[in-house]
Amino acid sequence: MKQKIFWIAILVLLFFTQTNAQTFKAGAALRVITPEKLLPISGGMGTPELPVGKQGDLFVRALVLEKGETRVAIVSIDNLGWPAVLGDRSRELIKEIPPENILIGVTHTHSAPDAYAFTDENGNTGADLEYLDWCVIQIADAVNEALTNLEPAALKTSVGETRGKIAYNYYAPELYDPRCGVMQAIATSGKNKGKTIATLVNYATHPEILGTKRKLISPDLCGPLYERIESKVGGVAIFMNSAQGGMVTADNRRENGQEASDWKECIRIGHLMADEALRIIEPAPVQENPDLFCTSKTVEFPIESEEMRWVFQHSPVLKQAVQNEDFSKISTQVNLLNIGQAQVLNIPGEALPNIGFYLKRNMKTNQPFLFGLTNDAFGYIMTKEDFNSFERYSYISRTSLGEFTGEIFVEESLKMIEENPGVEK
Repeated sequence: MKQKIFWIAILVLLFFTQTNAQTFKAGAALRVITPEKLLPISGGMGTPELPVGKQGDLFVRALVLEKGETRVAIVSIDNLGWPAVLGDRSRELIKEIPPENILIGVTHTHSAPDAYAFTDENGNTGADLEYLDWCVIQIADAVNEALTNLEPAALKTSVGETRGKIAYNYYAPELYDPRCGVMQAIATSGKNKGKTIATLVNYATHPEILGTKRKLISPDLCGPLYERIESKVGGVAIFMNSAQGGMVTADNRRENGQEASDWKECIRIGHLMADEALRIIEPAPVQENPDLFCTSKTVEFPIESEEMRWVFQHSPVLKQAVQNEDFSKISTQVNLLNIGQAQVLNIPGEALPNIGFYLKRNMKTNQPFLFGLTNDAFGYIMTKEDFNSFERYSYISRTSLGEFTGEIFVEESLKMIEENPGVEK
């Protein structure tokens, strides 16, 4: 009888061990990366601006997901762009997640210290390399803490159209995607049962209400967005940008033809976006123990733009990313994720809205998410038909890798989508 009880206990233990191993888990953490001193801020190519103050904190915000042997980290940084050479250094410090399963993106605020180390015509840069080294460690620390915070979780995902005055396309007002993707992880056991672990918002816009012209270090509209979500539902709020290139920006237009470019407007738009995200996710069904899938591939692009080639050749940060002596090509990591009912594709730059619409339409899900400026930030990604075809797109053509960047990216992304499992529609 005792032997029988012993084997029953062993079987029960094995059952619960196996069940726990296949349980969906989530953990989140953050780090403040506001520099102690005022550092030059960057809103794009060109000479960074020396700020005169700060408004709100800059953050690294990390979400780690796990099911079975699959672990994924999604990281958002309050910065204009984060080169892969910096991201890879953080990946080396994260030992418990495969480096190819770590997605590192930016909010694209135009009011953060220069991470590209742009140079002037004499090769001088205003970037603070010690600050960037410190940020590399903070990114890894946030992900590693999120790992320790992993706990059984349920998931809610939804994509819906936002209402109100949030974004528009500066070049063509109606050419932008008003849809907002939202993910929310909720604890399912222990003292945190029922509490929100994290809420991720995926929306296309330029957080440039303040921009360099206000000369402030700031997360821009993302700061009020974080505060609003966390005050209403708790947990860690995360913003991942989308296909906001050419030129989807915050709708801070006034009736008199001017623009509202102050912190009050950051609060208005940040709070509105947060409220819309929570409205979209609130009725979504709870997904118990959802599936988790992650794959990646390396994609290579030619560097055709003389201006972009100059940046890669002279930046003490970016030149490390180019492995060929003539600076003629560069490669990057592209990820495809299935998270419950949502599918995620990352974009290594600022894809124009038409590329975003097309990719979403071809993804194997009713809930497509695009993480723009993630894993790298190679400037604008546009179709060959649009490239340098008319005056309005002159700037974004010059700050693109080249004419065929969009075509290569779309083709390789579609292959990736086709070759891997989708989400049941």
